[in-house]
Amino acid sequence: MNERFLQSDETERYRGFSRTIRPGTISCLLCSQEYEQGIIYPYENVLMDADKRMEKHIQEAHGSVFQALLEADKRHTGLTDVQKQVIRETAGGRKDKDAAAVLGVSEATVRGHRFKLKEKEKQAKAFLTMMQEWEGEAMTDVHSSATMVDERYAVTKKEEEKIIQTYFPEGTGGRISSFPRKEKRKLVVLRTIMADFPEQKTFTEKEVNEKLKQRWDDFVTLRRYLVEYGFLDRSRNGSEYWVKKSDT
Repeated sequence: MNERFLQSDETERYRGFSRTIRPGTISCLLCSQEYEQGIIYPYENVLMDADKRMEKHIQEAHGSVFQALLEADKRHTGLTDVQKQVIRETAGGRKDKDAAAVLGVSEATVRGHRFKLKEKEKQAKAFLTMMQEWEGEAMTDVHSSATMVDERYAVTKKEEEKIIQTYFPEGTGGRISSFPRKEKRKLVVLRTIMADFPEQKTFTEKEVNEKLKQRWDDFVTLRRYLVEYGFLDRSRNGSEYWVKKSDT
């Protein structure tokens, strides 16, 4: 799931876009699409402002925020495939009888799932309220395309700052002093280096190598880990690279 979505407020998540990510632009929270405010966009012989154009984009590219979330991985929503099916088939006030027929189960089974989902909603509200008051240390974000999320990603903001100071003595835009062996440190270093690779652009292997050479002499190791950890994706023959996106 796009990190933009996870970091936005409730109102923005509901409509699927934000006006605050980049000044002067409207940003989709489900992908990297952006439209400039103040620009009129032609669409099927109609002129639209940025807000309307973004609404059309979300409809065409994602169906809706609701549909995009139903297609998201379980680690993002906590929903099983069965629960997603029940939500999909009972959305909009559709009857349990009709949903049961589509799913091939009894009405009682559908009602049971609906009850559990409502309980899950109550728990989520209580959890969000509790988290707002939690005084634990702020944690770094996990990039949405991470290949496997585990304890390696448990890095606090303070730890991240210290790692960056250690391995980027010239600042975040400079060369690294060495490539760390510990997994947590590797992730911080790689995430920092990813600032060199803007989204919505494809790079040749030579371009990737040139960028990484500016960071560290062993650019091959850096390139391999950027792919392995899900920061970059590449074509089958390795001739093209791009910033990897999550499935949603």
